[in-house]
Amino acid sequence: MEDGDWVMVRPPTERDLWNPSLVDTESSKPLKLTFSGPAKHWTDAIPIGNGRLGAMVWGGVKEETLQLNEDTLWTGNPGNYTNPNAPEALTQVRKLVDNGQYVEATAAAVKLSGAPSDVYQLLGDIKLEFDESHLKYAEETYHRELDLDTATVRVKYSVAGVEFLREHFVSKPDQVIVAKISTSKSGSLSFTVSLDSKMHHNSHVHGKNQIIMEGSCPGKRIPPKANANDNPKGIQFSSVLDLQISDSKGVIQVLEDNKLRVEGSDWAVLLLVASSSFDGPFTKPSDSKKDPTSESLNKLESIKNLSYSQLYAHHLDDYQNLFHRVSLQLSKSSKSLLGNNLLKMEKVVSLVTNSDFKESEDEKISTSERVKNFQTDEDPSLVELLFQYGRYLLISCSRPGTQVANLQGIWNKDIEPAWDGAPHLNINLQMNYWPSLPCNLSECQEPLFDYISSLSVNGSKTAKVNYEASGWVVHQVSDIWAKTSPDRGEAVWALWPMGGAWLCTHLWEHYTYKMDKDFLKNKAYPLLEGCASFLLDWLIEGPGGYLETNPSTSPEHMFIAPGGKPASVSYSSTMDISIIKEVFSAIVSAAEVLGKTEDDLIKKVLAAQPRLLPTKIARDGSIMEWAQDFQDPDPHHRHVSHLFGLFPGHTITVVKTPELCKAADNTLYKRGEDGPGWSTTWKTALWARLHNSEHAYRMVKHLFNLVDPDHESDYEGGLYSNLFTAHPPFQIDANFAFSAAVAEMLVQSTIKDLYLLPALPRDKWANGCVKGLKARGGVTVNICWQEGDLHEVGLWSKDQNSLQRLHYRGTTIKASISSSRVYTFNRQLKCVKTYSL
Repeated sequence: MEDGDWVMVRPPTERDLWNPSLVDTESSKPLKLTFSGPAKHWTDAIPIGNGRLGAMVWGGVKEETLQLNEDTLWTGNPGNYTNPNAPEALTQVRKLVDNGQYVEATAAAVKLSGAPSDVYQLLGDIKLEFDESHLKYAEETYHRELDLDTATVRVKYSVAGVEFLREHFVSKPDQVIVAKISTSKSGSLSFTVSLDSKMHHNSHVHGKNQIIMEGSCPGKRIPPKANANDNPKGIQFSSVLDLQISDSKGVIQVLEDNKLRVEGSDWAVLLLVASSSFDGPFTKPSDSKKDPTSESLNKLESIKNLSYSQLYAHHLDDYQNLFHRVSLQLSKSSKSLLGNNLLKMEKVVSLVTNSDFKESEDEKISTSERVKNFQTDEDPSLVELLFQYGRYLLISCSRPGTQVANLQGIWNKDIEPAWDGAPHLNINLQMNYWPSLPCNLSECQEPLFDYISSLSVNGSKTAKVNYEASGWVVHQVSDIWAKTSPDRGEAVWALWPMGGAWLCTHLWEHYTYKMDKDFLKNKAYPLLEGCASFLLDWLIEGPGGYLETNPSTSPEHMFIAPGGKPASVSYSSTMDISIIKEVFSAIVSAAEVLGKTEDDLIKKVLAAQPRLLPTKIARDGSIMEWAQDFQDPDPHHRHVSHLFGLFPGHTITVVKTPELCKAADNTLYKRGEDGPGWSTTWKTALWARLHNSEHAYRMVKHLFNLVDPDHESDYEGGLYSNLFTAHPPFQIDANFAFSAAVAEMLVQSTIKDLYLLPALPRDKWANGCVKGLKARGGVTVNICWQEGDLHEVGLWSKDQNSLQRLHYRGTTIKASISSSRVYTFNRQLKCVKTYSL
C-alpha cells in the first residue's frame, strides 16, 4: 500500500485553453479551508463526498469521528399522491376566490393539502479511538484543512514529538471513502476502529480485518406502531469497513466482535463502502431484490488490488476534470493598496491577482477568522474560496446516477433533520443547481433531470385525480419517492402547484448552454410537453379575457385581504404567471428548434401567451406580488418570488423592460437586505441582473457573517466555520447560489448576447481574471480586467458555430465564433488573435 513518488500528466482542462497576456494568473492564497482545532460542532466538521457517499470529518485527536451518509437512505415507501376529494374542494376554493372571499378561500384550501414528505436519514459513524497520550497532543501543531484543489482533507498534529497525519477523500470512480493514517515514527500507530449508527443496526467483525454494519430505515416517517402490519419494511443498508496496515510492522486484533484494534503499525488505510436496497422511487423496499451487504463486499473485492496511491490517482483524475474547468482570481486596486502602504515593492507588475500584494500575515489563520475579518478587510480571495467551495460541494453531492442534492446536499447527522432534509421546490432545489451551467459543471445537473422524469410519472396521476387535468404537476416539497402531492398543513406553503413547472425551466436552460438537440428532443421536450399540458388545463377564464391561476399563492407569504384579515389564497400571483410565461416561451422555442411548431399543443400555447396577465407595478413603485395590490404585512419577507421574471427567469430585462427593472429595484429596496442565506444569495443574483454592482456586492458582503452554532437562533443568514451557509440552521442552497451569483456578476448571456462584467464591483475587485465560465449559446468565456476596466476576453465554442453580440459598457460588437477555435478580444472588443483548440 505504500508507493514511491509518481507523476501523472493530464490533458489540459478548459481553464488552460486560453492564456491571457497578463502572465500572473494564479490565486494568491491556496484554495483551502483551514481550522486550528478539532470540530466542536457538526458545522465545524469538513464535508467530503462523491455524489452518493458523504462524510463529515471532525478531526478529533483522542477520538475521531467520520460521520457518514449515503444518498438513498430515506424513510418510507412509494406513496399514493392523489386525493379523489380534491376536485370538490378545488371547486369550492375557486368559487370563494371568484367572490373575493380570500380569507375563507385560504381556510378552505387546507382540504387540498396532502401528507408530509418522507425524511432523509443518515448512515452512521466511523469511530477511531487513540491511546491516552493523544490527550496531551501539542495544540500548536494541530492543523486541519480541506484542499479544494484535490478534494482531500488532512489532519495533522504531534504527540510527544511524533507527527500524525490523516488524509481523507471519497472516490467517485471506485465508490469508496478512503482514510489513511500515518506517523513520522515507525511502529507508533495504534488505535481502535468501530462502526456505529443512530439507525436501527447491528455490526460485527467479518474475517480478520473488516467490520460489517447492517441496518434499516423506518418504513414510515412516523414512529413504528406495535402492529406489524402498520410498520412496512423500509430501505435496508449495509456498510463494510476494510482495514489494511503496513506489512512490516503492526498487528490487527478483534475486540468484542465488533471492533478492530491496530497495534504498532507504521500506517493504516481504511476503506468504507456502502449500499442500500433502494431500487428506484417506484419499487417498495419489500420488493427490492438488491442485497446491500453482497453489493458492498463485491465492491471491496473489485478494488482490493488497488493501492492507496492508485485510489487517490483515480479520485484526482475524476474530480479535477470537473473542478479545474474554472479558475477565478480577484484582487483590490493597486492604487488603494499603495495608498494604504500595504504594497512594498520597487516595481509593480501586471495586476491580475493579489498574489503580487501578499501581506505579511500568518498563513495559519483559520477560515473562520477570515470570515470574521471580512467586514473590515473585504479580502477578495475569500470570495474566490467561497465561489469555488460551492463548485466543490456540487461535485461532491450530485453526480450522474446519484440522487438529487437535497436540502443539505448529502450531509446529515440527524434522524429528524430540519425540514426533513427534503427537496423543496419553491426555491431550494432549483437553487442547488443554479451554478451547474454557468460554472461549467453541467454533468452535475443530470440527477435533476432523472428526478424530473420520476416526478412526471407520479405527477401525471396527481394532475388527473386532484385537478382533472392532463400533463403532470408537482407541488412544494418532495422526497426520494418522487412525491408530487401537496404538503400537509396550511395553504400558504402547501398549495403551490408550480414546482414541476419551475423545474422544467432547467431543461430549457440546459439546452441553451449546451445546444444539444438530442437532449432537447429525447429528454427535455417530452417533459416540457407534459408540463405545458397541465398549465393549459390549470389556467381558467378570468375577467377581461385573461387566463388566470386559481387558487394561487406566492410561496410562504401572506397578504392582508380586504377587511383587514391575513390570507394567502387568491388568483394569478406574479410568480405563477412568471413561471408559466417562462415554460410557454421555452416550449415554443424548443418546438422551433425541433420543427414542431405546427403541433396542436404549441398552437394552444401560442394562443394562451397573450392572454397571460402582464407583470404589474404597485402604487409604491414596486413589482406587485399578487394580481391585486394587496397590503403586505411583512415587506421584508425572505422570499422574493415576484422577481422570478428577473432571475432566474428572463421576462424582466434591463434592455427590454426598463420600467419593470426600475420597479424590481424598488422591490429589492423594499424587501431589505436581511434574510436567510438563500435569500441573501438570490438577492445578489437579482441585483446582478439589474447590473447594479454596488448592491450585488453589498449582498455578497452581507453573507460573510460568522454564525455561532451555540446561538444560531440569533442569526439570519451567514456562514458557519466550515463555510456551510446558514438559514439557520444549515441549508446548502445558498452555497450553490453564491457561486452562481458571482458568475452572474461577471458574465450574463442569452443565446446570442454576451454581457461582460455587467455587475463587477470595480472598487472591490479592481483586478481579476475568470476562466472557464459558460454562457448560453455553447460559449466558454474567459475575462481579465485591470483597475476595473476590461483588459482581455477569450471565447470559444467546441461544438458549433455561433454569432455573438458582445456587450461592454454601452459598446456592442458582433463576433462570429467558429467551432474549435479560440478568439481573443482586447479592451476595445477587437479580435486580436485566433487559433485552433
